[in-house]
Amino acid sequence: MNIGNLTSKERLFCTYYCISRNGGEAAAKSGYIFPEKSAARLLKKKEVKEEIERSDREKRAAQKDIISGYYRLAFGCFADAVSLLFKDEVTEEEIKKMDLYNISDIKRKKGGEIEIKFFDRLKALEHLQQISSQEEKDPAESLFRAIEKGAAALRDDENG
Repeated sequence: MNIGNLTSKERLFCTYYCISRNGGEAAAKSGYIFPEKSAARLLKKKEVKEEIERSDREKRAAQKDIISGYYRLAFGCFADAVSLLFKDEVTEEEIKKMDLYNISDIKRKKGGEIEIKFFDRLKALEHLQQISSQEEKDPAESLFRAIEKGAAALRDDENG
């Protein structure tokens, strides 16, 4: 992969293409004069394909991290946070060993009282459901876009 060979305009095209999966739209937003023809040419270029694949891999990795975080919020354990409430003194080493991922806020009030607020598990579950429903839609959208691109390419060939 050699991203260094891409112009700034080509990199911009790759960015827009990864978002929309529409070559003509991505080329138009990137400033190409003849977007459909430019998109067809760019999508055949090895460096452009490699940059799109690299971006897709990064997007999938980021999505996995997001999903993992929501799972921890939705299904994570509160035991360490609860044990924190009942301890009079806690060392820094003890805190480092605790799983406090589900905590959104900790306050020590006057008199030593501790107030702990947790992230909303229901909201985390709702986000997981939204992500899941979007993943189910993607294959159909991808097929539709592929058909659209094929039809556009046929029109371009006919108008040639």
